[in-house]
Amino acid sequence: MTLKIKLPDASGAIADYALTGTPIEAPPAPPAFNRIAYAAAHVVSDPLRDAQPWSAPAIDWDATMAFRHHLWSLGFKIAEAMDTAQRGMGVDWTAARELIRRSLAESRSVAGADLACGAGTDQLSPQIARTLQDVIDAYETQIGFVEAEGGRAVMMASRALTRVARSADDYRTVYNHILGQTREKVVLHWLGDMFDPQLAGYWGSHSFEEALETVLAIISDNRGKIEGIKISLLDNAKEIELRTRLPEGVLCFTGDDFNYPELIEGDGQRYSHALLGIFDAVAPSASKALSLLAKGEVEGFRAVIEPTVPLSRKIFEAPTQYYKAGVVFLAWLNGHQSHFTMPAGMQSARGIVHYADIFRLADQANVLDRPELAVNRMKGLLQVYGI
Repeated sequence: MTLKIKLPDASGAIADYALTGTPIEAPPAPPAFNRIAYAAAHVVSDPLRDAQPWSAPAIDWDATMAFRHHLWSLGFKIAEAMDTAQRGMGVDWTAARELIRRSLAESRSVAGADLACGAGTDQLSPQIARTLQDVIDAYETQIGFVEAEGGRAVMMASRALTRVARSADDYRTVYNHILGQTREKVVLHWLGDMFDPQLAGYWGSHSFEEALETVLAIISDNRGKIEGIKISLLDNAKEIELRTRLPEGVLCFTGDDFNYPELIEGDGQRYSHALLGIFDAVAPSASKALSLLAKGEVEGFRAVIEPTVPLSRKIFEAPTQYYKAGVVFLAWLNGHQSHFTMPAGMQSARGIVHYADIFRLADQANVLDRPELAVNRMKGLLQVYGI
């Protein structure tokens, strides 16, 4: 029987929508990939303990860890405590520290499980930061914690550094100091201001070409300490230019949630690995596509992954920093959590027409894993909006 639901659209009309998607079957065992694939994972809030959701959001640790097991079972590495987990937008360093500690401990119980942990400066308010040393101290605290727990760090972009740096040389000073101390190789993180407006002018310039030269200089200075760099500018030409100029042995990780299929597939000479927030939302499809690519079945890879692109572009549409709401919305529809609430009440960052669009596109991309459950939950959400 065809499932149907009444959904609103941008014109204000409400019309029947008939589902057409086919859920992707989970693999019997974690598949092998020929690309490194990190899924940046979200956290699950606990609405029954969320007395102060804006200032002190509660986290459901059991559900949060269960979701990480879901990603590991599909063959992904996890990028933990990144912006997908609402770092600086509901989840502070105290909560992130506990998240990192628990996830590292949990990973040791799973054969083959791997993760890298976001380390930044978010315990240092940009308004309080005064000097480069303030930023260095904050980075040292977070990366030191990750490494003391046995983890590897993704060195996240710093809002505080954006505020206090006066030149590209200031960025080189901070990064060279930190990378000179790390025990493990680090993944750098180039996050565009569409994801975080407070990062405008990162690397000391609003010019991509000038910023690129600074990044490449930092990588050259610290080549033995850098696994790779994640670039999230939603511009495949810029990523390809960076990728082409990286030194041998330094990896490019795409964070481009608009153009990831072609960047992961590559041009026959070079390709990008992946560190993506959208993999949280489309994990079964991405897993199947990557396993097909590893077998040399390029057409199969495209057939599975390309239908997820319109969905991803909707989730990450401007204002892009609110994409997390769409990611968690799909986790709820697919039964990975019992509610649709988020730290800091972030579910309110998008409107019901946006969620209706995501529902349609998720069905068309075959990422509604349990269609009947998804329909029932969507109907409940629509009732809240008077539909």
